[in-house]
Amino acid sequence: MTAELPRARVLCVGGRPQLAETLREALGPEVAVERFETAAALGEALAGEPVALVIAAPERVAELGDPGVPVLVQPEGLSTQWLETAVARELERSRSFEAIERLRSDVALLESCRVLLHCVDPGEVYAVALDLLLPALQRSQGLAFFRRSSMPGSDGIAFRGFDENSATELQRRMSNDKPGSEFYALREASTVHGGPIGEVLESLGVGSGAALVVPLHGADSEEGLLWIPELGRPSSEADLERARKVARYAELALTNAERYMQAKEKAFIDDVTEVYNARYLLQATEHEIRRADRSGKELSVLFLDLDRFKRVNDQFGHLVGSNTLRHLSKVLLECIRQVDTLARYGGDEFTILLVDTGHDDALAVSERIRRTVAETLFEAADGAPIRLTISIGVATFPDHSDSREGMLDLADKAMYRAKSLGRNCVCSAAELAR
Repeated sequence: MTAELPRARVLCVGGRPQLAETLREALGPEVAVERFETAAALGEALAGEPVALVIAAPERVAELGDPGVPVLVQPEGLSTQWLETAVARELERSRSFEAIERLRSDVALLESCRVLLHCVDPGEVYAVALDLLLPALQRSQGLAFFRRSSMPGSDGIAFRGFDENSATELQRRMSNDKPGSEFYALREASTVHGGPIGEVLESLGVGSGAALVVPLHGADSEEGLLWIPELGRPSSEADLERARKVARYAELALTNAERYMQAKEKAFIDDVTEVYNARYLLQATEHEIRRADRSGKELSVLFLDLDRFKRVNDQFGHLVGSNTLRHLSKVLLECIRQVDTLARYGGDEFTILLVDTGHDDALAVSERIRRTVAETLFEAADGAPIRLTISIGVATFPDHSDSREGMLDLADKAMYRAKSLGRNCVCSAAELAR
């Protein structure tokens, strides 16, 4: 879609009063002709919307100075037809110059959008797109909202152009007043009014509630939107066109980022059980320990090992053993929260990270898991029931260790102590000193 060109403005200074009316009739509705008696009266008009041409009577030329736009002097005694031809020629030259400038601006915008293609994290795409769009629109304030539609609670927000206090207040208010699904459902840049976000911004004195909204969608589950408050300056068709250009690059970048994240996630998934593998566990444990340290909260690690699982493989074969581990993974996932992490450490050993969980609560979760596994009937290929038990070791940050290696080692040793105590039980890292 091509942006419509604004009407060209021609300002007449001095000369015959009927000149302006003659030019209006000759040049048609695409040109706005305005007349001023003196050059002094011209100043405010030049400071407003862009001017294509000034036509000055000879006696007014000296008063003009440098208006910053082309000036056509009407010689005495020449026909109105000559003037019409000269004005048309100057306007055509001006339009050609404007077209070149728009082309240069578009090329510069598209070149700047290339940086989006280097973004491999979806959240980064939204923030970078906002950084590109604001200067292209000559705006200073904006927000980016994003979420992964398949993951509840994955909402994110980025601010630009707000001071720290305003950003903090916006973050607090918008944790509840999020964009409605109707904004995410938009397919191209549009001007909107009101809605929860517009109302929050207006209540904080940021704009009148009107905004340019630019929806962004990936090929899979990524979706977000850029919210640019209009602040009393309505978005033009040219603004919408620039926003659509940025959106096209951003959506391509989102699709690429989704593919990268999917490939990365596959590298962290265990082929047999389809839960996370040991490689992911090590990264996640390090991340969660740092987060717990910053927030002053606790983190518990569970090490789990099936009791005498080798008998299942020996009696029923490794295919049944793999199916049993896959079934066990589903049982374990049902025993923990969505925010917790389950990983297959290796063989029949599993590890669980319980975020924001103290030691007593972790022991209670472990006991629930132990009891659930003991009560679950697993099946062999012929439908024969298989009963299993599990031994669990528990360690908690920062009570027992403040490092990833220490946490995993203590939970592992506590699990082996549970084995030595007769299996099918839970053992705390606190018992290891006994």
